[in-house]
Amino acid sequence: MSDEGNLMTLETTKGTVVIRLKPELAPNHVAHIKKLVSEGFYDGIVFHRVIDGFMAQTGCPKGTGTGGSKYPDLKQEFNAAPHVRGTCSMARAQNPDSANSQFFICFDNARFLDKQYTVWGEVIEGMENVDKIKRGEPVRDPDKIISAKIS
Repeated sequence: MSDEGNLMTLETTKGTVVIRLKPELAPNHVAHIKKLVSEGFYDGIVFHRVIDGFMAQTGCPKGTGTGGSKYPDLKQEFNAAPHVRGTCSMARAQNPDSANSQFFICFDNARFLDKQYTVWGEVIEGMENVDKIKRGEPVRDPDKIISAKIS
């Protein structure tokens, strides 16, 4: 499968991170993320919840973990892809169909999340930059996405 149109490049305060989007796993989530990126939604958004050995979460316009986009929440697209180092998956509230704009990148294996969160991509470059993101819940003076682009 060609990566054309399915690579998302995040310029972060810690460096570049390239994510391969996986529409074959979660077509609606990937389409939603592409729409948000095209509107500049993720530009300037912070990594608000970063847990060492677990994951870095971003995508909240309020920077608190309580916000989403202006669009309705997504119906879950749980799939068999494992939550391992570099996995990109949607954050959500208790309701399985509550994912909107927030996502997280796994630092390490988190297989207990499998089939309960929608996996939609994987980091293919720059995982060492994800590793450098400042930790905290909430993070003081957090790192952020400077810009997000699809190519």
